[in-house]
Amino acid sequence: MSHDPFRMGFHLMPPVGWLNDPNGLCQLDGIYHVFHQYSPEWPTPNAPRGWGHFWSHDLVHWQGGSRGFAIAPDTADEASGAYSGCAVPFGGGVRLYYTGNVKEPGDFDYVHAGRRSAQILIEAKADPASLGGIALGEKNVLLRNADYPAFCTCHVRDPKVWRENGSWWMLLGARDLDDRGLALVLRSGDGCTWDNAGTVRPTSPFGYMWECPDRIELEGREWLSFCPQGMRDLPWANDVDDQSGYVPLPEGERLAAGAEVDARTFRRWDYGFDFYAPQSFVDESGRTILIGWMGMPEADFAGAPNDMTWCHCLTVPREVTAGKDGALLQRPVHELESLRDKRHELADGGSLTLGEHRADVLLAHPEGPLELLLDDALVISWDGAELVLRFTDEAVGCERAERTAACNDLRNLRVLVDNSAVEVFANDGELAFATRWFPRSDNLRIDTKGQSLCIIWEMGDGMAGTYE
Repeated sequence: MSHDPFRMGFHLMPPVGWLNDPNGLCQLDGIYHVFHQYSPEWPTPNAPRGWGHFWSHDLVHWQGGSRGFAIAPDTADEASGAYSGCAVPFGGGVRLYYTGNVKEPGDFDYVHAGRRSAQILIEAKADPASLGGIALGEKNVLLRNADYPAFCTCHVRDPKVWRENGSWWMLLGARDLDDRGLALVLRSGDGCTWDNAGTVRPTSPFGYMWECPDRIELEGREWLSFCPQGMRDLPWANDVDDQSGYVPLPEGERLAAGAEVDARTFRRWDYGFDFYAPQSFVDESGRTILIGWMGMPEADFAGAPNDMTWCHCLTVPREVTAGKDGALLQRPVHELESLRDKRHELADGGSLTLGEHRADVLLAHPEGPLELLLDDALVISWDGAELVLRFTDEAVGCERAERTAACNDLRNLRVLVDNSAVEVFANDGELAFATRWFPRSDNLRIDTKGQSLCIIWEMGDGMAGTYE
């Protein structure tokens, strides 16, 4: 792994096997913890899926990842997988909530019958002697199928838990008997015994299932983040069923009270090829930080060339702040700038070749249309109306072609290149594009066109030694 040309220097990825949803994000006693969905035995069919674990003091240099399961699917209530969940710091430790999935053998559709969905709690304590400074306790089942409202199918999963006004609250993604997506709201006095307290539904049908619900609170206002499935027929969906975005709640409304959200206000988190199942947390400094999975549930693109032994990665941590008119802004956390090394400048029509595919590229004050070309394979361009991410080499892009986002005013553009990952941020994070790519050249070539000074920093390797 330490010599893999596609290994990244500041994106979390598995040493072997399959990685997907970020889970259990938190900071405890100064240490950041990122759990994630993990199948070490991938691509073996039906490989067990549980949680992996990374930890860091600075969101840049990470440990862990190569030690197998942190949470293994080893009980009867999670025999088909320890699925996604969250973390809540509590009592000097952290509570981990997640879904245990069981698919019964037999002729079932696994929507209306044949699937068991349990919500499970693990109490974890800070322990300097344990890996990552955290020791996981026993598993306790809190909810099973019979505890959910009668209008739900077997698809209930992905708990998001928080504390508010002396109570514990939980959001669960769900699918009702009419194949409409929604989120369940549950309330608890102690975080262990739960009662149904309402629902969050759209004003009009919006997908058949909502995965990975999340609550974001900034400046006294709340947003619901979720991943609606069944969106392929919408004109902006790029023929993709599974989407990821958020809706702002009206001023003064709270998810804890249940809500009816206006589907017309849905905004995508990311316009690239590879982004799904984001999760947020508030760190000990009060920042709201978001991390997403750089992959998609049902894409033909598996995430890696055929001869690779690992698949997928996570985005860089993104700090989330409130923008105008209910929008949320996403910027790479400032800690990543500590990896900046040698600085270069390019004027209009300039070209630069770097020895590594790791760079932080900034176009601070564009003056008119522009084009940034990476390796003669990936074009990032703006024409005054749209920001475009386009592959000109199908092999590098794994046969993906183009993604666009409306953009009438481009004030700045930042591009992070990290071997097999590219993330694009425009206008201080108003727009984001995340995509995987697999360059065929040893060196990174950057070409520019347009009236804008392009500043390029070579980036260090924050993951050096992580996989040894």
